[in-house]
Amino acid sequence: MQHDSIAVVDFGGQYAHLIATKVRRLEVLAEIRQPEDPIEAFEGASGIILSGSPSLASHGEDSGYTKAIYDLDIPILGFCFGHQEIAKHYGGKVINGRQEWGHAELHIDQGEPLFTGLGKVEQVWMSHFDSVTELGPDFHEIGYTVLGAGNKPHHFAAIASHKHRRYGFQFHPEVDDTLHGDEMIANFVFRICGCERSWTMEAFIDEEIERIRRQAANQSVFLLASGGVDSTVAAVLLSRALGSERLQLLHVDNGLMRKDESQQVVEMFRELGLDSRFHFVDASEDFLSALSGLVEPEAKRHAIGTTFVEVFEREARALGIERDMLGQGTIYPDTIETGGTKRADTIKTHHNRVPIIEKLIQQGKVIEPLSELYKVEVRELGERLGISHKLLWRHPFPGPGLGVRLLCADGRVEDAAALEAIAPEVAQHAETHGLSGVPLPIKSVGVKADLRSYEHPVLLSGQRDWDELFEAAGSIYKTVAGINRCLWNLAPGAPTSFRPLAATTTRARLDLLRECDALMMDGLRRHGLYDEIWQCPTVLVPLEIDGHGKELCILRPIHSERAMTATAARLPAELLHQLRDAILALPGISGLAYDLTSKPPGTIEWE
Repeated sequence: MQHDSIAVVDFGGQYAHLIATKVRRLEVLAEIRQPEDPIEAFEGASGIILSGSPSLASHGEDSGYTKAIYDLDIPILGFCFGHQEIAKHYGGKVINGRQEWGHAELHIDQGEPLFTGLGKVEQVWMSHFDSVTELGPDFHEIGYTVLGAGNKPHHFAAIASHKHRRYGFQFHPEVDDTLHGDEMIANFVFRICGCERSWTMEAFIDEEIERIRRQAANQSVFLLASGGVDSTVAAVLLSRALGSERLQLLHVDNGLMRKDESQQVVEMFRELGLDSRFHFVDASEDFLSALSGLVEPEAKRHAIGTTFVEVFEREARALGIERDMLGQGTIYPDTIETGGTKRADTIKTHHNRVPIIEKLIQQGKVIEPLSELYKVEVRELGERLGISHKLLWRHPFPGPGLGVRLLCADGRVEDAAALEAIAPEVAQHAETHGLSGVPLPIKSVGVKADLRSYEHPVLLSGQRDWDELFEAAGSIYKTVAGINRCLWNLAPGAPTSFRPLAATTTRARLDLLRECDALMMDGLRRHGLYDEIWQCPTVLVPLEIDGHGKELCILRPIHSERAMTATAARLPAELLHQLRDAILALPGISGLAYDLTSKPPGTIEWE
C-alpha cells in the first residue's frame, strides 16, 4: 500500500525518533533519514521535519548535510537545531546564548495554520544553548517565549515563511511536556503537508514480522529475557515470527535484580507459554567479580554489558546453540542515549550497546525487533500481541539493573573549590523559597541540550508545598552552573556536613538497596499509586551525613510517556512519612531524599 509520508531528518538529537513516533500515531508513515542521505531519499515525501541536535548551529557544526532539501517544493519544519538551520539558510542569524531549559510560556499568533485550535499562550519545552536573533527576507515571527513575569520576551521561538513553506520551532513540540505539541505536529502533517491517515500498529506488526523472517533467514534466535516489558514483548513477537521452536530464551540472574525478581520472571514466562525452551542461570558471582573495584558509571555499564555477552556465549556453547543469532529487546531511548546514531552524544552506555555487541550488530548477528519504538509503543504492540495488562505495565527496569542505582565512589571530592564557589548562589535561591540548600559532593549523569552532563545535585531542606519545591528546584538547576539535579531532604532537620565515602559494588550494599526498593514499591502498591507512576528508581549513594551512616537513599518517582522527558511525581504525605520511618531505620542509612528533577536536565536513572 502506498502511504503519505513525512521524512524526519535525524541530526542526533534525543528526540528524532520520538518525532517519527508522534507522526506515526497520527496514522501517517514517518521515515527516519540521515542528514547526508542523497536527495533521492527525500523524493516522494509529503513533508520534512528537521530534528534537534547536540551540535551548535551558531558555530557551523553539523553543517555538511544535504541542503538540496531546501530546493524541494514540499513543506519543511525544524525543531530546535532544525529551526536554527532553517533560519540561517534563509538569511537569519543564530547566536550562542539566551539558553532555556524546561517549561516556557509560548505566546503565539493564533492566525497561523500551525497553531490552529490552540490558545494565545501555550506551555512548551525548551532545551537549547543557541537562539535565533534575526530573520531573513520572507520570514516572520509567529511566537515568542517569556520565562516568568516581568522578564523580557525571547523572540523568534516560532517562525514561518508561507512563501517558501518553511517553519521553525525553537522548542520541542514532540515531547509530552509541550502540552499541545501533538496538535502542532498534526497541523503541520495534515493542514500544511496535506497527508491522509494510512499507517497503523497492525501494519507495523506485519512489516516487522516480515523483517524478522528476512533477517533471521533459517537461523534460530537466542534472546536474553530479563522479564522486563521490552524483552517480554520482543520474545512474543519473535515467537510469532519464527515459531517457538526457533526461539531460545535465557534469563540471567546477574545479582542486580530486585528482591525475588528472578523467581517472578521464571513464573511469568511459564504463564506466557514460552517456557519450553527457557533457560535460567545464576551468574551473580560473574557480575560482582566484573564490577569489583569499579567506580565510574560508564566503566560499570561496560562491565555489565560485556559480562552479559560472556555469560550468553558460555551458556550458548553449553546448550550447543552458539551459532544462533542474538536477540535483544533494545528500544529507541537505549539507542539514542548510547550515541547509537551518527551524531548523537553518549549520555550513558546501555548494556546492549557495549563494543562487543556493536561488533555483533555490524556482523548482522543481532536482531532487535523493537529498536525503533518507545516504551508506550512497545506496550501498545504488546496489547496487540495479546500480552496481559499486568505484564505490560510493570515499571521499566534498566538492563544493568541495580548496578546503575548503586552509586560507587573513591571517597574523594575532586572539585571542592567549585562546590564552595557555587554554594552561596545555591543558598540564595533556596532562601528565596524559604528553604536551605547546599550542593552535595557527589555526581550523577544528566542531559543538557542533547549532551551528557556529569554534575552535582543540590539538597534542599525545609517544609514547603510541592509547587514551591518544584519552583525552587527549577530555579537552581536551570540557572546555577555545574548543577543537574535537586533533591528534597525527607529526614528530620537540615544537615550541615557531608563526607563522600569510598564504596564499590558489593552483595551487602545491593541487599540493602533491594530492601529500600522493596519498601518503595510496596508503598506505591498499598497506596494505589503503582499504575500512576511510570517508573521509580531507588538509589543508594555512599555519603556520610552529619557523621552518621554510610548510604544516602534517594527516591525518584517520575511521570513519563517515552522516557525521553520526565517530571517528578507528587506522593502523599502519609506515604512519605511511612517511607521515611521504614528506610531511615535500616542499618547504614545516613539520610533519605526525594529527587525533584525533570528530564532534562537530569536523566531518569542516576547513572
